Amino acid sequence: MELKKNIFIFFLVVPLLFLVPLFHEGIRTAIAARNQDSSESWGYVEVRPKAHMFWWYYRSSYRVEDPNKPWPIILWLQGGPGASGVGSGNFQEIGPLDTNLKPRNSTWLRKADLLFVDNPVGAGYSFVEDNKLFVKTDVEAATDLTTLLIEIFNRNQSLQQSPLYIVAESYGGKFAVTLALSAHKAIQSGKLKLKLGGVALGDSWISPEDFVFSWGPLLKDMSRIDWNALQKSNSVAKKIKQQIDAGQFEAATDSWSELEAIISNYSNSVDFYNFLLDSGMDPLSLTSSELSKSIGMKRYSRYLQSSRINPGGDDDLDNLMNGVIRKKLKIIPQNISWGGQSDSVFSVLKGDFMKPRIDEVDELLAKGVNVTVYNGQLDLICATKGTEAWVGKLKWEGLKTFLNIERNPIYCGGDKVTKAFTKSYKNLHFYWILGAGHFVPVDQPCVALDMVASITQSPAISKK
Repeated sequence: MELKKNIFIFFLVVPLLFLVPLFHEGIRTAIAARNQDSSESWGYVEVRPKAHMFWWYYRSSYRVEDPNKPWPIILWLQGGPGASGVGSGNFQEIGPLDTNLKPRNSTWLRKADLLFVDNPVGAGYSFVEDNKLFVKTDVEAATDLTTLLIEIFNRNQSLQQSPLYIVAESYGGKFAVTLALSAHKAIQSGKLKLKLGGVALGDSWISPEDFVFSWGPLLKDMSRIDWNALQKSNSVAKKIKQQIDAGQFEAATDSWSELEAIISNYSNSVDFYNFLLDSGMDPLSLTSSELSKSIGMKRYSRYLQSSRINPGGDDDLDNLMNGVIRKKLKIIPQNISWGGQSDSVFSVLKGDFMKPRIDEVDELLAKGVNVTVYNGQLDLICATKGTEAWVGKLKWEGLKTFLNIERNPIYCGGDKVTKAFTKSYKNLHFYWILGAGHFVPVDQPCVALDMVASITQSPAISKK
């Protein structure tokens, strides 16, 4: 009854929507809708013929006009590949409303405007009319995203005044670094009119090799697996490295699945997104039965379709997105369901899944782009141990100094308990978030919000 009441209020307070055809440029079209108070807008961009990408933009009510510190915009990229930023990142992590359509006190709108995108095409509400049009590489995904940014930003001078920060989670980190390079190039050539503020990589799948080598030792140290399991884990990790070195990336993806099955079996189904838990204990994680069928990030491409608190109930994200939200948006084609193509997105990217993107991070740093890396202490799938390993492989000229400087503790909300550590040198910044698993904004919302304010240099003054 409470949810039904909230849904009624939601529709009562949301103004009537109207469809606006923004433009028709060659074969690309964009259709958008917005609230009458301009606080939200959303739409489709046909990034390639018959390939349609959905976006949703929120203008913050906390916006502070400061000529010395322009109000920032955060572009949130979800992982998977195949998970929905519009659904998952928005309603389950950082957007203005939670899955019960109640206000989220820790929304990142307190520090920035938010732009959610269902990326790549096929994720969330995004779709392709022909299965041949799914992207096969991170670079192809970046090209589509750059096209979307051109269509959104080039026609809006107001948006062009705000620096754009690309913030990603999990596999979204690979999309983020390839997008940042593509966007940087488009900006330099005059094709894209925006200010690139920086990139933030949250628990990001930048170097699969380093992560698979981290799982066994980490779980052994945590007493979650024994010596025998560690030997089995290390053996498969070595095989994965050999396959990656030989360019056998699809085979490496299959071996990655094999390794996760070993980890799951010998740890009694550890939660890959919080190693202190069993699978299914974390509302944003996987159920153990699903994990045994198809593990890890392949399921991540669908893991947030349900909050897993009460699958099939009123708190089911899939029901929310294909029900009340779909009705609100009004522009989703009748034959398209939210998340209906997400599995295909993962499958087609199988050959790119295990490819590292360390070189892209190096290139961004060399170009002077601000790069922030943050990691939850309790994450396994993208463990901090693995993240530190790939950061140590950077060829960036400032790395030695960065590694040698001391970390600073972070407190939050007047609490003198250590919540995180951070250190920075030039344009590289790192945050170690304590007590958080894979989903940092959910597990440590106060620290995450303060971190975002620092990353974006937001002039925001939080409202009580």
